[in-house]
Amino acid sequence: MLGSNIKTVGWPKCGEIDIMEYIGREPDMLYTTLHTEARHGDNGNSKKTPFPEIEDGYHVYAFEWTKDKIEFFVDDKSVYTFIPENKSEAIWPFSQKFYFILNMAVGGNFGRTKVDDSIFPQQYLIDYVRVYQ
Repeated sequence: MLGSNIKTVGWPKCGEIDIMEYIGREPDMLYTTLHTEARHGDNGNSKKTPFPEIEDGYHVYAFEWTKDKIEFFVDDKSVYTFIPENKSEAIWPFSQKFYFILNMAVGGNFGRTKVDDSIFPQQYLIDYVRVYQ
């Protein structure tokens, strides 16, 4: 998810919420990451969670976002909570609207630039997206 002010302040100042990231070079890991002006890229506020069954069927990736914290869940189990004491804009850009991006990125800095094309074609399946307020 990206902060709605990205066109005026740019990234990472707008903030980014990565509810779930998975990369093929680490097939049993799940990443949940928050990018902010203070911490972004390889230095983002992140948690790497072992998840050997990640490719076995559908899973529920969720997060609860309040004015004080962001907590991530996988299949109803809490995997990472971010509760900064300092809520400056550089550390907590999460006091604004965000929008979803549901993508399958191939390559790049996080996935690595060298891609083994022999794995294609692939499927990227999403059963549903729900937002509660």
